[in-house]
Amino acid sequence: MKQCLTAVAIAIALCLPTVASAGYTDTRHPIVLAHGLFGFDDIAGYDYWYQIPEALRSGGAEVHVTQVAAANSTEVRGEQLARQVESILASTGASKVNLIGHSHGGPTARYVGSVYPQYVASVTTVAGVNKGSLIADAVAGVAGALPNDGALIGSIVDTFFAGFIDFISGGGYDQNSLAALNSLTTEGSEAFNQRHPEGIPQSRCGETAELASNGVRYFSWSGAKPVTSIFDPLDGALGTTGLLYSIQGLRSDGLVGTCSSHLGNVIRDDYRMNHLDEVNQVLGIVDLWETDPVTVFRQQANRLKHRGL
Repeated sequence: MKQCLTAVAIAIALCLPTVASAGYTDTRHPIVLAHGLFGFDDIAGYDYWYQIPEALRSGGAEVHVTQVAAANSTEVRGEQLARQVESILASTGASKVNLIGHSHGGPTARYVGSVYPQYVASVTTVAGVNKGSLIADAVAGVAGALPNDGALIGSIVDTFFAGFIDFISGGGYDQNSLAALNSLTTEGSEAFNQRHPEGIPQSRCGETAELASNGVRYFSWSGAKPVTSIFDPLDGALGTTGLLYSIQGLRSDGLVGTCSSHLGNVIRDDYRMNHLDEVNQVLGIVDLWETDPVTVFRQQANRLKHRGL
């Protein structure tokens, strides 16, 4: 009898994690993911959001992975995203969506929330370029010193890099890397924020109320450690770009400054993650001593669930 009770106790214990996770990410509205600059939905089965959609779905969320131009202005990408949101609403019967955007996907999602608030329950930016990037400022400065403000280089990038990404991922969008660059500079971001101010803190590194005047809730989080693993082949590049911030005494994830990422309810801005770790790249090689990025996404879905979103 004692052995039977022990076996039952073990069985219950083994089942508890499954029971606890059932419905954990079951948000009221679908979750829609928006990629960043030079991003995609998937390429030959390899996902931009590595293992994240599956983890959210396993807890009950309905997740849609979108694709917009790999490189174009925030407004162009925002309209492309809006059309996909409309299709999602029409096909699912949902009344609104929860947008989550990484990097340039942050302002892209914010555009939809600002222009089409009737479609959007919440906007979450993950290392969103909400107040510009020093890296974009530096690249724009170099481009401005070239003939025709770097139009030839921009054309090459559009054709052989952004265009190639779009082609192999089946996007079918026109590319404009110089328009994307201008959107991501400090000056371009400030102009965008004047037109779409929802969730943007007034102070340099502050936060705002979660619920904006347009009825949309705003959240953000970001990393603050450009180099997180010696096994990640791209950490060296992010460590190099991160120097532009560190020499000025600023924190960043290697591409986006910590304060620039702030939007609405700032969940956390100091994860031991770099710009790619935030979407569980490359291949899930992240800092072993930090919360798994997939878990952070699941926690946000659960947060949205408890807000009735």
